[in-house]
Amino acid sequence: MTTLPTRTLGPFTVSAVGLGAMPLSMGANVRPDREQAVATVHAALDAGVTFIDTADCYAPSWDAMGHNEQLVAEALASYGDTSHVTVATKGGITRSEGEVWGRDGSPEYLRRAVESSLRNLRVDVLDLYQWHRPDRWRLYPEVVGTFKALQEEGKIRAVGISNANVEEIDVALEVLGEGGLASVQNQFSPSFRSSRDELEHCGRHGVAFLPWSPLGGTGAGSRDVGLTYPVFHEIGSARGVSPQQVVLAWELSLGVHVVPIPGASRPASISDSAQAASLVLTDDELARIEGQFC
Repeated sequence: MTTLPTRTLGPFTVSAVGLGAMPLSMGANVRPDREQAVATVHAALDAGVTFIDTADCYAPSWDAMGHNEQLVAEALASYGDTSHVTVATKGGITRSEGEVWGRDGSPEYLRRAVESSLRNLRVDVLDLYQWHRPDRWRLYPEVVGTFKALQEEGKIRAVGISNANVEEIDVALEVLGEGGLASVQNQFSPSFRSSRDELEHCGRHGVAFLPWSPLGGTGAGSRDVGLTYPVFHEIGSARGVSPQQVVLAWELSLGVHVVPIPGASRPASISDSAQAASLVLTDDELARIEGQFC
């Protein structure tokens, strides 16, 4: 098993690059069969990845909620010793018949969601539980308060929020207290840089920032990132690595609190992405990357 450089995520020490498990259950790519999905998680673990991100709503259909959590649990159970692995999940998004998506931040719903995630992941306590998306019908501090209560009751070890702006991050910091907010998971990639303010805000407050879709999303966004942004291809060719590794290494350079979670549906993809944790770009390379966005 490979050992990767690590970073701090709340109370946990995790690999600098994690695995986004969503493509194992849904997304732009053809969904892998169960054998390939488990092999992908195992490949991540073999490559030194010790952080896996999932969510209750990652599923091929509305009536299969928990599918991704169950896959992750199965893969971990069949691997061997995974006591060093941190698993994050999320709640607050609903799916109902007819593929009607919604949001529910009520205490009643979140408590049911936590219990379901505990069963799906086969654990007694969730490592990191994240509020998936804001429920605009509810006051933000009240919902964060529910997460705090769940933590105090021993249901979850650490609290995170997702798809949050700077003001919402500040609210969470206030409600949870010093050191109480473990992470913020927002979309961030070369093609989606509008959450850089949130990334930098997290750095100032010692909160881990978890870029989702860090390569530009499943499918063509990730596959063609070196074509869309040639500098990643050029640097990768010169260094003998993939453009995707260069993208992740650039994101890692933005702060020691940044932990990208590239999605993968094939073992080869996550095996390649994991190597970015050890790729250190030069000041000149970083300047070239930043220059393309000007």
